Amino acid sequence: MTPQEVAETALAAAAGTELVVVVDELSSAYLRWTGDEVTSAADTDDRQLTVIALGGGTPGVAAARGALDPAGIRALIAAARRARRPGSAATPPPVTAVDPEWGRPPVPPAAVPARPRSHDHFLFGYAQQCARTTYVASSAGLRRRYGESTALLDQTLGSAGGAVTWTGWCGTDLAEAGYQPPGDRMEAARTRIALPPAAYEVLLSPSCVADLMLRLYAAADARDAAEGRTVFALPGGGTRLGERVSPAELTLYSDPAEPGLSCAPFVVARGTGTSSVYDNGLPLTRTNWITDGVLTALVRDRGTAGATGEPATPEIGNLVLTGPAGGSSLAEMVGRTRYALLVTALWYVRDVDRRTLRLTGLTRDGVYLVEDGRIRCAVNDFRFTASPVDVLGQVREVGRTEPALPREYGEHAIRTAMPALRVADFALSAVGDAR
Repeated sequence: MTPQEVAETALAAAAGTELVVVVDELSSAYLRWTGDEVTSAADTDDRQLTVIALGGGTPGVAAARGALDPAGIRALIAAARRARRPGSAATPPPVTAVDPEWGRPPVPPAAVPARPRSHDHFLFGYAQQCARTTYVASSAGLRRRYGESTALLDQTLGSAGGAVTWTGWCGTDLAEAGYQPPGDRMEAARTRIALPPAAYEVLLSPSCVADLMLRLYAAADARDAAEGRTVFALPGGGTRLGERVSPAELTLYSDPAEPGLSCAPFVVARGTGTSSVYDNGLPLTRTNWITDGVLTALVRDRGTAGATGEPATPEIGNLVLTGPAGGSSLAEMVGRTRYALLVTALWYVRDVDRRTLRLTGLTRDGVYLVEDGRIRCAVNDFRFTASPVDVLGQVREVGRTEPALPREYGEHAIRTAMPALRVADFALSAVGDAR
């Protein structure tokens, strides 16, 4: 069956149950290598069917992967019905948009990527090219389709002397990535010194900033803030909307039409998370979460919006942080630095306190001492403790925004573009070892 036939079969079998059906057609090709040896490579095709049973209380969700016949689809609908929980909460009216591209086939499958050549350095890493086409349909008449391609390149480089550094890239086509030589980082990393834990001025690479801003974005739920459960809550009630969170002119936004980072232009909610399943198919437009350093929006579904009188601002599948026009490259920021640490990647980032969004984690594969405008040497790894909101409040310089791969990317990574940031008093709380 085609994805459209799977969706229509499920809706026809609903037997009076209001359903939302999401069909994901997935194609993925990856390559993993060490030095000149490919250690694993594969290309896979898969289908995932998610059935959401609505009606009165908490929706029921059931999902399955692989080929399903009509009997399997009926069994999935029965599982979704059983998963519903009673309740009487008001729900918004269903979205009924019909996409003229509904009848189109899935995006063509991805090709297995070629292994990059490192020339002067020992190189190991991971490359992936993915294609995903999503079809969303409902008993109310919704029919929407979106297809996208995603690529990433994750590389760690080493030298005979033990120097190590990491680089990452994300985009839509691996052919655009290329190999980026590490330059002065690898040369400087041949010398390594030990520094004590302290609060340092740091230059955070775009990858580090992406990891931190994605954590901030995940915590920016309007309902949780209004109920006093997150860093965006005000003591005594209310939210921090309208409050300045950074002295820098930083704008954090999501836009489904962002060049090079485009994403689904409508809500796709496969479960009862930040996005409401009742908003499936809702059109999305650019949303500024922070504007010139001021918090201007939180993630708000239509149900929450209706209860508060605020506009609906659903989650969007990309995230961009920008500063004033004409931002400098990371190399130019290094050239203006008297004394700081350059941190290129974060690792094993975990929550410490959800209420303050305090995080902890490790630096990995590249912390460098910068003195008098030059990268002098590598230093030991550290454990850091920080809140992304506090980091924004400590920003002293904003670099040029570029596509960034968060080191802790996942299967459904949100596409990001971030600048390097100069941050004062970044707490490196203990010497760590992320190797």
